[in-house]
Amino acid sequence: MTATLHRRTGFEIELMAPPGHSRRTLARDLADRCGGRVHPVWHHDSEPSLVPGLGRFLHLTQGFEVRRADGSPLCTLVDDVTLMAGLDPRTPAPPGWFRILSDDPRLLSLLANHSDPGGTLGAALDASAQLWGSKVHRYGDVYRLDDVSGATIALAAPHGGERERPCEIVTPPLSADHGAALEELLGPARELGFTVPSEAAVHLHIDGAPFREPHALANVVRLFAHWREPLRLLLQTNPACRRLAPLPEPLVEAVAGLPSYDDLRKAAADGKLTKFFDVNLTQLLTDTPIRDTIEIRILPGALTAGDVMNRAALVELLLDRCVDPEPVPAPPADPGAAVEELLHLAARVLADREDAPH
Repeated sequence: MTATLHRRTGFEIELMAPPGHSRRTLARDLADRCGGRVHPVWHHDSEPSLVPGLGRFLHLTQGFEVRRADGSPLCTLVDDVTLMAGLDPRTPAPPGWFRILSDDPRLLSLLANHSDPGGTLGAALDASAQLWGSKVHRYGDVYRLDDVSGATIALAAPHGGERERPCEIVTPPLSADHGAALEELLGPARELGFTVPSEAAVHLHIDGAPFREPHALANVVRLFAHWREPLRLLLQTNPACRRLAPLPEPLVEAVAGLPSYDDLRKAAADGKLTKFFDVNLTQLLTDTPIRDTIEIRILPGALTAGDVMNRAALVELLLDRCVDPEPVPAPPADPGAAVEELLHLAARVLADREDAPH
C-alpha cells in the first residue's frame, strides 16, 4: 500500500529518456492522455565554464509545460545538467534543440522574456538585439549578440550531446492524492522507456510556513546536520548524486543553543548557504521567497509513485517532529542504532497523529 502525505508538497523527479526520445516526447504523450496542451518554456540553470576567468556559464534550456484541458498545470519537464552518465557528448543537436548562454543572471532573465523557447535558433536573439540597438552575428552554428561597444551579451547555440534526453519532472504543489498524481506522470514515462539516471535524485518541496519558526528551523538544521549519515542510510541516498553537501558549520554551530530567527539567518550568511546542500533552506531565510518551501534533496531516484511516496512520507514525519519545540536530540554513535532511532522518532509522530482528534 502506498504511503500518504498530509502536507502540501511538490516533487522534482529526475529521469532519462531512451535514445531517440526526449522530454518533449513525454510532454506530448502526457498532454495527449489528458486532452491538454504543451507550452515550451525556458529553464534557467548554470554549468562550469571552460573559459579562463569565467567560473560558470548561465544558460536557458528548453523545457515543456503540460497543462490539462481546463488550463490547470499538470507538470513541467526540464533539463538537469547533473545528469550526464550514458550521454554521448559528440552527438549533434536534433533539429530545433538549442540554448542561450550569458554570464549575467539579469541579462539572462531579460533574454528569457524576449526569446521564444519554441522558436528557432536563428531567431533566438533577434528581439533582444532590438533592445540594444545591435545586430546578431553568426559564426558557424553559433549566433552572438554584442552591444555597441563589442561586449558580448549572449550566445545562442545548438544544444547537442543528447541534452534533450535528461528530463526532470516538476510537479505543481499537490495538496491531496499525491501518489495518484505521481503515477499519472511516471506510468507514461515507464511505458515510453524512461529510466532512472545514474546520478538521479528526487527532491521534495514541502510548504515552508511551519518551519519559519526559529525552534522548527533550528530542529531541521539539527536533523540534517547531526543525523546526516543515518538519514542517508535510511533513505538510501544515491552516492552518485551531485550538488549535495553537509550544512555549513556556522549554521550547525548556531543550533547548539536556542537561536533566534535572526541568529539563524546570520549564521546561514556566514556559512554561504545556497540551495545545493542536503536540504535547501534558502527560501526560509529570506523575506522574499520565490518558492516558499523547504526542499529535501537526498532522496534517491525512482520511477514508481510507491517508491517516491514511501520515502516522502517518512521525511514528512521527521519534519513534523521538527515542529515540536523540544530540540531534536543527538543521534546514537552506532549507525545502525541511529537508523533505528530515526524510525522510532517517525513512529512516535505517526502515533501522535493517529491519536489526535479529527
